[in-house]
This record gives sequence, structure tokens and C-alpha cells, in this order.
Amino acid sequence: MTATTANCSTRSATKKVTVNTLAALKARDEKAVFVTAYDYPTATFADRAGVDLLLVGDSAAMTVLGHANTLSITMTEMLVFARAVARGAQRAFVVGDLPFLSYQVNNDDAVRNAGAFIAAGCDAVKLEGGVRVADRVRAITDAGIAVMGHLGLTPQSIGQQGGYRVQGKTLAATQRVLDDALALQDAGAFAILFEALPPESAAYIRERLDIICYGIGAGPHLDGQLVISHDILGNFVGDIAPKFVSRYANLDQVVEDAFRRYATDVRAQRFPAPNHWYSIDASEAAALTQLSREPFARKTA
Repeated sequence: MTATTANCSTRSATKKVTVNTLAALKARDEKAVFVTAYDYPTATFADRAGVDLLLVGDSAAMTVLGHANTLSITMTEMLVFARAVARGAQRAFVVGDLPFLSYQVNNDDAVRNAGAFIAAGCDAVKLEGGVRVADRVRAITDAGIAVMGHLGLTPQSIGQQGGYRVQGKTLAATQRVLDDALALQDAGAFAILFEALPPESAAYIRERLDIICYGIGAGPHLDGQLVISHDILGNFVGDIAPKFVSRYANLDQVVEDAFRRYATDVRAQRFPAPNHWYSIDASEAAALTQLSREPFARKTA
């Protein structure tokens, strides 16, 4: 057994992950494992594997619902996914992703929608933005809800950012991300997710923060790594393929091949086979056979 496998096994046997657990991982310089999940089976399998955090991401708009971006998904849809994931997560820390316009309008909406995620079984919520949403973060944390920030490439702001582009590529740009991060930290966020940053920029920011820093496409120097589960499993249907994506399986081919074999067997009348049938008493079968030979008169009212 490798050290990595042993560590994962140890984690999977421990009790429910909390913000204190995650802070302790950071203090030990031990990387947290973070993946997205949108349904009960995925959450269950990831939980069994010892994954530390599960993000019920608004990326479900693209990975599950087939939208072109994350902007179309609603709170109602997100809460369906959140409840399913929470039922599957016995150990992992579950983060609900506040969708577009569920928190930007005012503090009351932000707190109400964050609370709906907690009521659905999540342990925390995530939102995008820095200085401009610091008031929202403060209001949500004042309501007793743990908040994770999201900076760098923020998909809910792709119109302003000019699409899916790497952020923090200059000192000035990195400083702007840091300023946003400090505002979130001061507002009470317990962690921040940094997306699509050069490793040097991410390391510079992490060194200047006290809270947990996770990354997705932000290099190796942060406190843990997030990936989209459909990307690593190889079953994302779409044209986006970021540089940081690494496939660990090819479920697209596995699933497609399974459907193709099933279709072939049905058309060739090989399925269902006798071993798939339910039995009936021989005398009852004989009676049905006899009746089937007689003229059938439909009963009328």
C-alpha cells in the first residue's frame, strides 16, 4: 500500500469533516481532496474513496443540464442536487454553490438562499467575487453559515472577464485578486477557491492569507485541489477542455458502449433472456395458454 493510499484509507475511516478538520489539514500542510458532485451515487462513491470536500457546483448547469455556461441554473435546481449529494456524503464536507443572482441583489436574498443550502444538508456555501460581495459574506457568516469565496476566473462573471481566461497573469492583476481575497477574509470567509491562476500568483496570494486556499487550475501550492468530477471521469459532454483537466477514466466510452450493446441485444431479441424472466406456476401458465387460444371478447360497461 502506498503512502497516498494509506492516507486516503485513514481519512475515509474518520468522522465527519468540519471546518476545523480542514483547518487542521492546512496546519499540517496536508492537501485536501475536493471534487464536484451533483447526485447521490457520485457523492457516495467519492465519500467512500475518502474525498474531503464535495462541491455541489453551479457547474451542474453544464455537466448535468447541458447549458452553455453556469448562468442559467436556478436555486430550485441547485437544491435538488444539494439534497441528493448530502444524502450520499457520510463523511465529506459538502459545499453548496450559490447560483447567479441568488446573492448579488441584496443581503436578505443572500442569507435566505444560503440558509436553504444548509437546510438541504450542506455544511457551507460558496459564492463568487471579492470586495463587491464582502457585505454579502459578512451577512451570511453573521447568520452562522460558513462561507467559501471564489476568485480568479469566476464563471458567473465571464461576460466581464471576456470568457474563460486565465487571471492573475501580471503583478497588478495578482494584487487585485489578493485585495479581493483579503476583503473576503475580513468578512469572515473560512476559505477561498482560486480558479485559473498561474502557480506563482496563487502562491503569492496564499502566503498573505490566514484562511484556507483551494485551487482549480491554480497550481500545486495551495491547500487542496478541486476538480470537476465529469472531467476526471471522462463523461463531460461539451467543448470546454481546460489545460488543468486530467482524465482518470473514460466513462463516456464505457457508457456509450453499454447502451450500444444493450440496443443490439434488444434488436436481436437476445434480451430479455429466460434468466431475466419471472416464473409462474406451470398450471397457471397452462391455463393462460389455453385461454389465449379462445376468442377474446372485450367486456363492455
